[in-house]
Amino acid sequence: MSSDFESYEQDFAVLTAEITGRIGKVPKLVGDDKKQMVANIEKQLEEARELLEQMELEVREIPPQSRGMYSSRMRSYKQEMGKLEADFKRSRIAYSDEVRNELLGDDGNSSENQRAHLLDNTERLERSSRRLEAGYQIAVETEQIGQEMLENLSHDREKIQRARERPLLQAVTLKSPSPLLEASFLSLTSQVSQFSVL
Repeated sequence: MSSDFESYEQDFAVLTAEITGRIGKVPKLVGDDKKQMVANIEKQLEEARELLEQMELEVREIPPQSRGMYSSRMRSYKQEMGKLEADFKRSRIAYSDEVRNELLGDDGNSSENQRAHLLDNTERLERSSRRLEAGYQIAVETEQIGQEMLENLSHDREKIQRARERPLLQAVTLKSPSPLLEASFLSLTSQVSQFSVL
């Protein structure tokens, strides 16, 4: 189940990276190229929404004790999706500003600065996402190591308890002779006493 979730996560990461790259290109395009790019981005955003829905369904199937980690990851993906949609809207507005600047004869330096700022923010976001992913991977590995350590400790505890019980059982066995030994001893003493009578 979690493998399906992780597969959807990978697909979501690839898709959002493609969307981010295309959003950066939107302000530079004009005419039919611009319309085609916008249509492609809208399709990809819809695919990303569907992946989020699939991931949410997978999270609902995960046992409650493990669900918290996946739920927090879902919240971050939803925030990322919201940011992508906002960036897409801004990129379309930047295109409109560029056209307006061309029509009015403005040089468009402010929109160029905004575009550079947007690209810088996008790169920063991608770096942060990679760091979060690396941190998550470390947390998963640490959790697995901890689980293995707990299992080893549990096995060691059982061995120690069995080792403690063994001397106690031997002591009890030595203190109370077995009925067979007792019967043999009695028959031997009776034979010795009969022999001495003779």
